[in-house]
Amino acid sequence: MSMKRSGVGGTGRPCAWWLVSAPVDFRCGADRLLVHVREVLGREPLDGSAYVFRNRRATRIKVLMVDAQGVWLSVRRLHQGRFVWPSAGETLWSLGHAQFAWLCAGVDWQRLSAPMPLEKCV
Repeated sequence: MSMKRSGVGGTGRPCAWWLVSAPVDFRCGADRLLVHVREVLGREPLDGSAYVFRNRRATRIKVLMVDAQGVWLSVRRLHQGRFVWPSAGETLWSLGHAQFAWLCAGVDWQRLSAPMPLEKCV
């Protein structure tokens, strides 16, 4: 019997990564963040996606995901610097797997994933 694997931390990958623009209170646990996803963002937290939240100073992120066995809530902090976050505008930003890896490393994932400018031939 084959099982579709999804999750964080060794159980597979989420089907999508969603970056939440507005900072959240980092005292929130998994249950409050699940409610935030459903009521504030209007998304179904059980859809296999991972939701990435940040604190006000952008020095820490939380990744929330639900899989078939339960809820994953991971925290990451940088020793120096801040996580690169998109400017105000959209409530949610969709990230690819590589973009998420760059975000976690503290690198400007937006610049790395931007298309290269076309050079004019002279």
